[in-house]
Amino acid sequence: MAVPKKKRTQRRIRNRNAHMRIKPLTLTRCSNCEKLIPSHHVCQYCGYYNEEKILFFKEKEAKSNA
Repeated sequence: MAVPKKKRTQRRIRNRNAHMRIKPLTLTRCSNCEKLIPSHHVCQYCGYYNEEKILFFKEKEAKSNA
């Protein structure tokens, strides 16, 4: 089996792992309702994407207490 001849230095290990960090989520404003949404996603609040209606939500019926 292959065995390392020398110890890996901390600098080499950290340089290799530098790109493995968690990146913050990129948020943009919806063109219709101005709420923050992830880039390139349909707005979950109004259903618009790129100024075009994509999702159509059903209206919730109000329950009567009669």
